[in-house]
Amino acid sequence: MSWTEEKVAKLKELWGKGNTASQIAEIIGGISRNAVIGKAHRLNLSAKIKTRTATSSQKFDNSSNEKNIRLRKGRKSKFKSLIIENDFEPENPKQLEELDENSCKWPIGHPDEKSFYFCGRSSLKDFSYCKLHLLYAYQPKGKKDEVVEKEEVPEFIEKKIKSA
Repeated sequence: MSWTEEKVAKLKELWGKGNTASQIAEIIGGISRNAVIGKAHRLNLSAKIKTRTATSSQKFDNSSNEKNIRLRKGRKSKFKSLIIENDFEPENPKQLEELDENSCKWPIGHPDEKSFYFCGRSSLKDFSYCKLHLLYAYQPKGKKDEVVEKEEVPEFIEKKIKSA
C-alpha cells in the first residue's frame, strides 16, 4: 500500500479532528489501522487525541478524585476494624467436600497429608476467608512490608571475617 498525497492530507485532517486510527482507516479505505498509526507516527502527528475524559469538565475530575479518596478510606477502615477485633471463633475443620459458600477456605497443612483440612469458620460477606485469615490474605493498599532488621552475625563468624 502506498500513501498518496491525498491520503496523507486526509489522514492529517481526520487525525486533527480526533478520529481514531480505526475510523481513519475505514474512511480512507484500503489501509489498516496499524498503517494509519505508523504513518501518523512518521509524520510526527500529535499523539494527544481528544478523548471523552480530556474533553470533560473539571468538575467531573474532582468528583472522581473525591470518590477514590472515599473508597481508599473505606478499605483502610475495613481492615482496621478487623485488626481491633481479636475474638475469633474457633476453627471448624472441614474437608473439601464439606465446604460451602459461608465457610472459610483457608487451607491448613499440606494437601498430601492425612491431617490436611480447611479452616471452616464463618467467612465474611464477599470474601472466601474468616476474619483471621482475611488479615493474612489481604494487605491494605499502599502498605509495604515492614523492614526486618538485620540479624546479628554470630561471634565466631565475625572472628573469621576479621582474621581473613
